Amino acid sequence: MITLIYFINVVGNLGMIVLILTDSRLHTPMYVFLGNLSLADVGYSSAVTPTVMAGLHLGHKVISYSDCAAQMFFFAAFASVENFLLASMAYDRFAAVCKPLHYSTTMTTSVCACVVIGCHVCGLLSASIHVGETFSLSFCKSNVVHHFFCDIPAVMSLSCSDRHVNELVLVYVASFNVFFALLVILVSYLFIFVTILKMRSAAGYQKALSTCASHLTAVSIFYGTIIFMYLQPSSSHSMDTDKVASVFYTMVIPMLNPVVYSLRNKEVKSAFKKVVLEGKFFLRF
Repeated sequence: MITLIYFINVVGNLGMIVLILTDSRLHTPMYVFLGNLSLADVGYSSAVTPTVMAGLHLGHKVISYSDCAAQMFFFAAFASVENFLLASMAYDRFAAVCKPLHYSTTMTTSVCACVVIGCHVCGLLSASIHVGETFSLSFCKSNVVHHFFCDIPAVMSLSCSDRHVNELVLVYVASFNVFFALLVILVSYLFIFVTILKMRSAAGYQKALSTCASHLTAVSIFYGTIIFMYLQPSSSHSMDTDKVASVFYTMVIPMLNPVVYSLRNKEVKSAFKKVVLEGKFFLRF
């Protein structure tokens, strides 16, 4: 089952990136964000899932200290990038719905590029802080990580040194990242909903509402699991419960994102049909 989920995740997200790169109609800020979101989904899922599959199918359940740190870094980096991309996408939708006449001047190519680069830089900085604070601790207890990957709470629970300050730093950093992004999302959608309520066109109303519903569904799942996992002290963590929650944001959410965000979109469907038809034409000749 995990192998199938990972296969669907990789094919769906890489397919979305290829569609966006090859179809000129999708070279807009909205799809640039979607493409980077797909890249982040593949990134943080690939940091974890292959290790899980190796443990299940090959019985290989040993990971070195450096590999554990690397896995934690790439997972935290791509997850943080996704966090900031979700906020950027909300602002992009705000600009498109609330200020359609100024959209082309607001979300220019340079602005879009700066936002995307900023998301990746902030993600790398956040991951560096998380890994640095975690692996600056001393580990002299059991070397058995009670998780299916090197997640921060699971690794920190193995420390034999005082981790109170380290936990506070991580909680503050994670809280700032999450609540800053949530603030941008909530404010953006507040203005979007006000604009939607003022719309007189039924078609425009339904289109805007559909876009918001899809985005908010994925946002709720993503931030719900992150808040549950990371914004509480390690003493209140149940590792078994954390494992179940982790499945959603490491495997299920990356698999669902192409469907939730893109495959319901007419432009993406049109681009996909074009690729399929061109493929049939190529095979015929």
